[in-house]
Amino acid sequence: MLVAEDEYLLAADLTKFLQRAGARVIGPFPTVREALEGLRTGVTPDFAMLDVNLRGEMVFPLADHLVAAAIPFIFITGYDTALLPQAYAAIPRLEKPINL
Repeated sequence: MLVAEDEYLLAADLTKFLQRAGARVIGPFPTVREALEGLRTGVTPDFAMLDVNLRGEMVFPLADHLVAAAIPFIFITGYDTALLPQAYAAIPRLEKPINL
């Protein structure tokens, strides 16, 4: 499970929650660049959870990489679905704030 989230407390809580559920977490990564580098380590996640805005950069290059690699993912965001590019309209999303 790859986690890309730049809010430290949410990233830490989400990681702990997923690990307690038995997931092996890759990350959390606070930037698109770091997440893409993490994927290049050779560990392929089964699934990913992506914050839409990572430190002011939209996560779409990472989402595109996941789509190309056939890795399913969801968005974690406060953005309304209408504000996301049409290419991602079918991607599920968890709305912030998340109640773990």
